[in-house]
Amino acid sequence: MKAVIHSTNHSQKDGFALVVTMLVVLVVSALTTGAVLVGGNHILANRYYERTNQLQIMARSGLEYARALVNGDPTLYPDSAYATLEDGAPVKDGYGNTIPGVKRWLYVGPTGVTTGQYGIFGSVVSIVRDDGGGEVVRRSQISQESFAKFAYFTDIEPSNISFGGGDQIFGPVHSNSDLKIYASGATFHQSVRTAKRVPSPQYGTFKMGYEEHVPRIEMPQTADLNKVAAQAAAGGTLFTGNTNGSYGQASTRIEFVAVDLNNDGDVTDEDEGFFKVYQSGDEAWVVATWDSDLKNNENCGTWYGDTFVAAANHPYDHDGDPGTPDRTAIQALTSPARRCYLGGHESITNGFVVNDGKGSWLPYAGVQAPGLAGRPDAGYLFPLSRQYNPSFKGVITVTGKVAVSGILRGRVTLASTDDIILADDIVYATDPGAGLCQDMFGIFSGARVIVADNLLNAPVRPQNGWNHRTYDDTKDEFFHGVILALDIFTVQNYNSGSQNDESCEAKTWGRGCLYITGGIIQRTRGAVGTGGGTGYVKRYSFDACAAEEPPPYFPTTGHFAKGQYFQVDPVGFSVAAYYELLTPRN
Repeated sequence: MKAVIHSTNHSQKDGFALVVTMLVVLVVSALTTGAVLVGGNHILANRYYERTNQLQIMARSGLEYARALVNGDPTLYPDSAYATLEDGAPVKDGYGNTIPGVKRWLYVGPTGVTTGQYGIFGSVVSIVRDDGGGEVVRRSQISQESFAKFAYFTDIEPSNISFGGGDQIFGPVHSNSDLKIYASGATFHQSVRTAKRVPSPQYGTFKMGYEEHVPRIEMPQTADLNKVAAQAAAGGTLFTGNTNGSYGQASTRIEFVAVDLNNDGDVTDEDEGFFKVYQSGDEAWVVATWDSDLKNNENCGTWYGDTFVAAANHPYDHDGDPGTPDRTAIQALTSPARRCYLGGHESITNGFVVNDGKGSWLPYAGVQAPGLAGRPDAGYLFPLSRQYNPSFKGVITVTGKVAVSGILRGRVTLASTDDIILADDIVYATDPGAGLCQDMFGIFSGARVIVADNLLNAPVRPQNGWNHRTYDDTKDEFFHGVILALDIFTVQNYNSGSQNDESCEAKTWGRGCLYITGGIIQRTRGAVGTGGGTGYVKRYSFDACAAEEPPPYFPTTGHFAKGQYFQVDPVGFSVAAYYELLTPRN
């Protein structure tokens, strides 16, 4: 019995072991199968990732290819909607081989605010699909570079003008000509590029190096002026002038005015910028030019307390004492209180008058800003803000020549079909050195931009044989803004006049310092002074705000720079709907 019982227990144990073994085999098999499946899925996942990554690379390369196409042929970039650059085109690798089973679609068009007021912005869309159903959509913003990005730009560098004399140039420099430097040296603090050569680089100090034989950048065309004029017409700021007057003279004058509307002690609020427009048939009077003794001049005179009396109105009994000889014109012109003013200035008439007998101010037809109530010139102040002129586009255009001066609060481009004459200082309400980018002025001339040789900008003799004297509030000239001349930027009579009657900082010179904060773009480089001491000493600074936030509708180089990059969900994607979404109604 014991043997039988012993035999039965052993058989049960063998059966249990068999079951355990079979379970182990099943588990191992399951684990092995799972491992195979996991390994297979991992391979598939890797392959999917690699394929998706390849499609992304193809899409991104398409964005750069599209940007290269529109840079090479600007006509490919549409004015509205979008253009198709590739329509299901095969994609090639870096060796030029076609990648099988992959096609690409490329589109380009304007997006954002498309008026051009804040620059020209667009988007490139790249779509890549493969035969397996994979699809990738990518977008890149592009923007045309503004000419305002340059501190100095020329198409032509004359043979007789070079950098030198210790010139300090801040900001990017580009020329389509040879950049010549005198042995007296010049320092360039930012990038320097030329489509030709730098013949004597040893005379220059290049803080960021220089490049030669880069692609040309073409100057804007007259057609760009027409576009700006259309915007000015829409904003009610297109004015009809003429080309009358000698070189450096104009019959139309624009004076920028900043007004403290809210009485907070400053003129930096957004709605506090204005301008006035004066016109006269006497162009010399408008810009205060004079070529003989000043004794009979009506632009210049002296102050007796709160009363201004022109030289032409002397002798003048200034104290009412019959026992004291009347002050003569020459005494007035040599008085410490002597001053000269541009034609139409309210100081000449001891208060604002609409018509001074020589010319008149143009009325503003829009709604008057409430804070102007009580000002005699309130009805003649054109607002520079949309708050008081909702149609204003940031552009003022004059057909013909125009002289300009004043204090600018706002962002505006002044364009002219002819010469623009800098008749007196033009400064921002907020110092550009503060880096706040509140004010911005673009000067866009279809011909020349000229610093006037007049009674405010240059020291003059009150009469022959007398020493030169200054008749402005400052001896130097200050111009804030970006200057673009389709011909030349220059100083009137730069090679004549005073040689040592004013100083530029510690240096005795003819007309003192010419301070420009912004940039100078011109077809042909013009002269502002000579080594003999006439004209001005250059003191140019670059306004970085102009590159970041250029003046409204300021011309662009036509070159598209790369902007932000975006991933787009391909599910239900429609290129037409997408561009419509990216372009708000203006």
